[in-house]
Amino acid sequence: MTRFLLVPGRGVPFANHWSRQWARAHRHYRWAPEPPGAPYLVEDRVAALQAAVAASQDPAILIAHSAGCLTVAWWARQFTGPVTAALLVTPPQTGDVPREPLPFRSIVVVSRDDPHGTFAHGQQLARDWGGELFDAGPVGHLDSSSGFGPWPDGEKLVARLAGPG
Repeated sequence: MTRFLLVPGRGVPFANHWSRQWARAHRHYRWAPEPPGAPYLVEDRVAALQAAVAASQDPAILIAHSAGCLTVAWWARQFTGPVTAALLVTPPQTGDVPREPLPFRSIVVVSRDDPHGTFAHGQQLARDWGGELFDAGPVGHLDSSSGFGPWPDGEKLVARLAGPG
């Protein structure tokens, strides 16, 4: 049975955020880690993701938003596990981030008007990580403040990743 691990960004997503809605709607979706109130410390987030991945040998698909995408890249640099794919949604433009190809399939979702990163930066991350680029259009940071709520296109992308490679 495939596990779906939601990797949060820096902050706590609002109750109507698509990731919160998915966690409530799908019994196989788990937080890795539960959205914290504490500051984002990459070492803590990577350790929490590793604990969640290592908790089972069942295949896992990672679903990361914002700084959670960076957590996934740092995790992949240090660990291996039964991860088969990742949906990486609106990675922020920040300083140091691993640029090696990820050892699993990925789709990198990039916004045309993300206040936390340019489209060109997202394109480059998709190339560096060996992922497929998904141009989401002008969707801001694809979060509650941008009007997401429900995100049916994201659910279709997860279904693609869960299907045959």
